[in-house]
Amino acid sequence: MVGCCKMWSLWSIGCLVVAVFVPVAAGFSGTAFGGGGDTEWYKELNKPSWTPPDWVFPVMWTTLYILMGISSWLVWKEGGFAAQGYPLGAYIFQLALNFLWTPIFFGMHRPGYALVEIVILWLAITVTIFLFYPVNPIAAYLLIPYIAWVTVATSLNWYIWLYNGGTDITQPLQSERSAYAK
Repeated sequence: MVGCCKMWSLWSIGCLVVAVFVPVAAGFSGTAFGGGGDTEWYKELNKPSWTPPDWVFPVMWTTLYILMGISSWLVWKEGGFAAQGYPLGAYIFQLALNFLWTPIFFGMHRPGYALVEIVILWLAITVTIFLFYPVNPIAAYLLIPYIAWVTVATSLNWYIWLYNGGTDITQPLQSERSAYAK
């Protein structure tokens, strides 16, 4: 265990605040710079009947980002990057993938690319959970709601791509192709 995080010292609390702040801030900045979830484009898409109401998304993501931050802190305090390089590296990788999804889906209007990206994200989260577990099982358990929500998001992404004219992940949706033709 790193000396600064052996107990609830001021330094340890500061480490926790930073660990939580990073995913929360990056998540909100990804929404701000990536087109956000409340665009006219998104409103016009065919979505499944089980699509959560719009207000659920920021509540869920805020909660998940907090859990992710706590989870990473629990692993980090067991030796920092020197001792936990692989688990924390996997965490950073999946975090980067998480933040890329919004600009791909909402900013670029490319659900096909976003679908490929979110499947890779799902796999990266799974790897992170498995790497966190031996270090701190609670840290791994804190990521279970995250993988569950990303599973829902993956299903929603797939439905939107498929039922809005998606036939080739490298091409825009049918509605986008029509808009370009005008």
